[in-house]
Amino acid sequence: MSIKTLSSREVYRNAWLRFREDEIERSNGTHGIYGVVDKDDCAVIVPIDGDRIYLVGQYRYTVQEHCLELPQGGWETPDVDPEELARGELREETGFDAEEMTYLGMMYIAYGFANQKQHVFLARGLKHVGTDFDPEEHDLTTHAFTIAEFEQMLLDGSIRDSCTLAAWGLYKIWKEKHQA
Repeated sequence: MSIKTLSSREVYRNAWLRFREDEIERSNGTHGIYGVVDKDDCAVIVPIDGDRIYLVGQYRYTVQEHCLELPQGGWETPDVDPEELARGELREETGFDAEEMTYLGMMYIAYGFANQKQHVFLARGLKHVGTDFDPEEHDLTTHAFTIAEFEQMLLDGSIRDSCTLAAWGLYKIWKEKHQA
């Protein structure tokens, strides 16, 4: 089953994303409109040091809440090296450099309306070197939790970020396969 693009027009653009509206024809012949958010690749990092995991807290305007999540972000640059991006985001948001970065996989953030890929990395051998916040991240805070505390926060709904939940699931599967 496929969908054919008949026409495409850019509706909106800023430094972070592009929004386009595509006129489509479905495989059954019906026509429709599809709204697509085009966004460059990003990374989410699982920074673990022993039994501790590091999260960032920041105000998320779209949901009007201060949220805890794994460090993540993008550089609004096409074709960036995923590991370079992950290392940069880790340092920018937490102040840590990682001795070892392990690629866990790629996931789409919300492929129902966006084409953004998120690369998932495990960061180990953490060394604090100082933060380098973007102007938009002036209120960002770093928090350390035990793995047990973090998992309880996932279960009780304290953490509701789907990227954090998905990255943790990917990490848990990877860990299980590599401990055997």
